[in-house]
Amino acid sequence: MSQPAEVTARPNVRVVLFGLMIAMMLAMLDNMIVSTALPRIVFEFGGADHFTWVVTAYVLGTTVSTPIWGKLGDLYGRKAVFLTAVVVFLVGSALCGMAGSGVFGGTDNGMVELIAFRAVQGLGAGGLMVGVMAIIGDLVPPRERGRYQGMIAGIMAIAMVAGPLVGGFITDNLSWRWAFYVNLPLGGVALLVLATTMHLPKYRTEHKIDWLGAALLSVGITALVLVTTWGGNEYDWGSPQILGLAALAVVALGAFALVERRAPEPILPLGLFANRNFALISVIGFLLGFAMFGAMNFLPLYQQTVQGASATNSGLLLLPLMFGMLVVSLVVGRTITKTGRYRAFPIIGGVVMALGMGLLSLLDLDTSKTQSSIYMVVLGVGMGFLMQTSMLIAQNSVEQKDLGAASGAATFFRSIGGSFGVSLFGAVFANRLADSAAGPAFAGKGGGEGGALDLEKLKQLTGATREVVLGALADAISHVFLWAVFFTVAVPVLAWFIKEVPLRATNDAPPAGATPEDEAEIALGKAPV
Repeated sequence: MSQPAEVTARPNVRVVLFGLMIAMMLAMLDNMIVSTALPRIVFEFGGADHFTWVVTAYVLGTTVSTPIWGKLGDLYGRKAVFLTAVVVFLVGSALCGMAGSGVFGGTDNGMVELIAFRAVQGLGAGGLMVGVMAIIGDLVPPRERGRYQGMIAGIMAIAMVAGPLVGGFITDNLSWRWAFYVNLPLGGVALLVLATTMHLPKYRTEHKIDWLGAALLSVGITALVLVTTWGGNEYDWGSPQILGLAALAVVALGAFALVERRAPEPILPLGLFANRNFALISVIGFLLGFAMFGAMNFLPLYQQTVQGASATNSGLLLLPLMFGMLVVSLVVGRTITKTGRYRAFPIIGGVVMALGMGLLSLLDLDTSKTQSSIYMVVLGVGMGFLMQTSMLIAQNSVEQKDLGAASGAATFFRSIGGSFGVSLFGAVFANRLADSAAGPAFAGKGGGEGGALDLEKLKQLTGATREVVLGALADAISHVFLWAVFFTVAVPVLAWFIKEVPLRATNDAPPAGATPEDEAEIALGKAPV
């Protein structure tokens, strides 16, 4: 009976939502803090040629774990699985704060330790991201979900604003280690609130988790990310290392597809992709992650080097992007709840996001802060149209029992897009910089002197040398956004083919007013047995 479940769940939504917002802020806040603190971390540890790995390790951990967390929630109950993810995230945060301090041995391997611990932190973050969306899906039917998911998108935007500000303040006034330690009190509050107030409907099954599929998926995705990270940077594209990783990715993902077809409870049910909307929104999520993580990691670099902003001020300079995303996410969420219509939003968002990337590709040595702020507003508005609309469409395309798998898959594709984006953009940035007139100045590996990203040395440059070096940095960063345009223009094209299936009014019924064809498409999302 669905009605009692709805009656008992709804009064609990607002209380639980508070805890979920804190949890989502944990996952989002940390990555934004690290973005502004990253130049200082690289200066302390050296290894400027590996700086993107501090971000990539986190995103990779998130990427490979989201399908597993989502399916575990479907099988064994979302509350216990979600609280476990919070604990894993907090343990990873504490370890990151201690990296390179001598606690784990010598102090010479600080960057290696930090990268490893960021991966642990990312594993927990994967559970937070997919868990928040799936729990809202348990408590709120799709027709009402837009409002709540719009609020979650808003808290994500606030976290993106607070992250650079907090990260900048910590970097300028304290130690970068507190960029990780700040998660501990927030996580404690989230654990307390959710453990005592969250009571969810149970959809438990007796099947076992598909560990073989999970292992093959993790190996395949890791190999792909290493190809994009190392190709053309650490190793030539035709080198045995890159070709071997590419072959490993193909074999692992091919074997994964075969295993998933036979698994009683596959980690990523391939039957979900028979639904046109789900398949389209998965690709759109990939492209959205590509754009979002690219912007977040290279805009602070531009502001701190070319525009000469402090870490704190670079956080403030990101406010226009976050404001655009926050306002539009809230408006879109409420509009979807009121009208039940959503198809136009990903189309509009894709067009605006591509325009924003195109504008950011115009960044150069003479771009004013006002100009760059306008460009960021445009990008933020585009993201606001897409952020939670994509998750809502994915969840509305499957049955309630597959909600965790669908949420995990949607988060997975956004995360893998982010992982590929950071890796590919990092390679584009490094290669463009190496080929510039200032290339020799950036040829160092970092070492004890901080390498290419030594902000203090950049500030000491004068005259023609300063113009050449900062001009090369601006050109490399703008080239990153130019590449991003080629990916984002595909978003509105794909979104055009989304079919507007009516949003379900309850969690256990087909969409209100759905045609037999609509119901048949949703049924195709059922995992094959």
